[in-house]
Amino acid sequence: MEVTEAWYLILSAMLFALGATGLMIRRNPLVMFMCVELMLNAVNISFVAFSKMYDDLAGQSAVFFVLVVAAAEVVVGLSIVVALLRRRPTATADDLVELRG
Repeated sequence: MEVTEAWYLILSAMLFALGATGLMIRRNPLVMFMCVELMLNAVNISFVAFSKMYDDLAGQSAVFFVLVVAAAEVVVGLSIVVALLRRRPTATADDLVELRG
């Protein structure tokens, strides 16, 4: 049995749905960031699958830019989460209002 691009797109859709479900259900900020990263990686898999399907490098170059944006998002997001968790160790995503100063 050969693995085609359709299998990668199905995997990508399943990972994206798992990340979206985790983002909506969980309230822990660290878990929420991991779910966003899972969703971004699912999109990257679909970009590469479409790039291979259409024999074009535009999808792979888009993956590069998505990874750069994801890295910047992790730096900013983790600094906010660490600031929140230092102030209140059992904080949830609803407690971000406390960071207003």
